[in-house]
Amino acid sequence: MTRPYRSALYIPASRSRALAKARTLQTDAILFDLEDAVVPSEKVAARAALAEALAEGGYGPRARIVRINALETEWGRDDALAVADMDCDGVLLPKVNGPADLDALAELVGDLPIWAMMETPLGVLNAASICAHPRLAGIVLGTNDLAKDLGTRSSQFREPLLFALQTCLVAARAYGRVALDGVYNAFRDMEGLAHECAQGRDMGFDGKSLIHPDQLELANAAFAPSADEIDLAERQIAAFAEAEAKGEGVAVVDGKIVENLHIVTAKATLAKRDAIEELEGA
Repeated sequence: MTRPYRSALYIPASRSRALAKARTLQTDAILFDLEDAVVPSEKVAARAALAEALAEGGYGPRARIVRINALETEWGRDDALAVADMDCDGVLLPKVNGPADLDALAELVGDLPIWAMMETPLGVLNAASICAHPRLAGIVLGTNDLAKDLGTRSSQFREPLLFALQTCLVAARAYGRVALDGVYNAFRDMEGLAHECAQGRDMGFDGKSLIHPDQLELANAAFAPSADEIDLAERQIAAFAEAEAKGEGVAVVDGKIVENLHIVTAKATLAKRDAIEELEGA
């Protein structure tokens, strides 16, 4: 069963209290951060603290993904070598510009699944070749860095970023990779977060990267199948099965044609519901 990634919360590896609290939070994934959230003077200590916290365990079924520093920095290579020995589920590389960046990381982290931050113009242009990389598990949109590099102004509906978001999402879908939307910076603005989560879900993202625990409940709800979606999926499956039993290739539900392609979507909806229930039960 496919693991859900409705929410992926950044946790600074330099903050021991945050590392401990993350064990209790209702997040599908934890993005342990050695990069932006850690000042240069604390990066080496944060790396050691994270290794200790992961060895201690207690994170349950949450996906544990470590964002390292870029390999060209003074910390990146040591980060990668250290993460290869950590008890985690993946390594997230920032500012991926092309598949060669993933090749370089793969040489350092053994069989650990690789994730890519899509946050540069070149990375967006190379999204297809990045997502085609055989070691890639998923992508995380870095919308803050991307907006900076593009020189965009902030917009409620993210119009300046839509091309980049959709390009990366299409590439991820073409190669079966998980795709996580970028963060929403105003962590006290729940109305704005709700809108951006709905937009990301409508576009097709699997979930959203988050910067504060208060954002979790809303993201988890937004990227889970709604009660109405579950009800419709169940009725579509039942109606189509009945039609097939009669030798018919289509059914009608709520005045709309239901074909096999709709059943694929319906079954995926129910599978996601089941995966979420399994994760939350664990």
